[in-house]
Amino acid sequence: MICFLARFFIKDYEQVKRPRVRQGYGLLSGIVGIGLNIFLFLTKFMAGLISGSISIFGDAFNNLSDAASSIVTLIGFKLAGEEADEQHPFGHGRLEYIAGLIVSLFIILTGCEVVRTSVNKIIKPEQTEFNLTVAVILIVSIIIKLLMFQGNLQAAKKIESKTLRSVAMDSISDVFTTSVVLASSIFAYKTGIIVDGFFGVFVGFFIIKTGYEAAKDTINPLLGEPPSKEFIQDVKNKVMAHEGILGVHDILVHNYGPSRIIMSLHVEVPGDQNIVTVHDLIDDIEKEITQQYHCTVVIHMDPVISGDIETEYLKSKVRLFLSQLGPELTFHDFRLVHHDSGEKRVSFDVQVPYKYDLKDDLIIDYLTEHLKGVVPDLTLDIDVDKTLDEEE
Repeated sequence: MICFLARFFIKDYEQVKRPRVRQGYGLLSGIVGIGLNIFLFLTKFMAGLISGSISIFGDAFNNLSDAASSIVTLIGFKLAGEEADEQHPFGHGRLEYIAGLIVSLFIILTGCEVVRTSVNKIIKPEQTEFNLTVAVILIVSIIIKLLMFQGNLQAAKKIESKTLRSVAMDSISDVFTTSVVLASSIFAYKTGIIVDGFFGVFVGFFIIKTGYEAAKDTINPLLGEPPSKEFIQDVKNKVMAHEGILGVHDILVHNYGPSRIIMSLHVEVPGDQNIVTVHDLIDDIEKEITQQYHCTVVIHMDPVISGDIETEYLKSKVRLFLSQLGPELTFHDFRLVHHDSGEKRVSFDVQVPYKYDLKDDLIIDYLTEHLKGVVPDLTLDIDVDKTLDEEE
């Protein structure tokens, strides 16, 4: 639904990588959400008055909180699209995540209120009424929420927005809760057994669970989460496609909002190449990545000496010692430097999964001991890079 409406209300709606287009999807979602949720609140509130059902009243006020959440989404996307200023040199993109977190808190608070009211209803049960009007209102509500779920989820995937995904998950939870409310009303109507409060407690806890999961999705990028393995691999492929590039490592991605990414990476190049030529190549790669991902990128150049017998010998030893610790350990940025004083300095980085059993210090000590056993006068400079496990 959101993507369909985008054709009419968002200029260049297919260019979702553009910040203004992305912002347009968020604003459109907020406006549509406000209108539909207020409509659902009014109709369900009327159904609650007719039936006297606390679970229907709870569902109605859940939609009212959804309208408030849509307002937060609207404001969040609006502010997140503001340009950088003196106080916020990296822009305001993270306000979108804050908006998503506020939406999640609205969901949790609504669930708590539904549980509280439902418990009172269990303690003091009251007979409810059910008729065709109430049934139609609830069924129409389910259909509208299904459309909102589909629309927001599709838009969330299109612009890669955790906030819109939270809105979509809220909509599908509403589908479930309204279905439960409808089922409890029909059950009470057919059997005369009052289960309104019990169903209301169930609905409330489900709403709380939905809010908690949505909150996790928005807190992670605020704290700092790793980019997807697909993104990292795509960047590597783009860089390695250039002739003269020997390797890529140490890719760091700082997310200041979906439209504001700052990236740094190390690129290995032949050490015997002209430095001006290599610098021009690095500049071209930076421009290509900047245009591709709409980000700021800085590339560090690592010259690599190839064909040196002593270097290749020490590399083979490092490879052997790492294989004894585990096949998941690798290394890169290996460099052997001969100083005028006669000192031999070897430096390299070891890639270690986050969940690896051995501590970083133990890995470094192990490599140091074994390499010095091969070449006693070596000076070693070993760093550890943390990486995700292959299955993660």
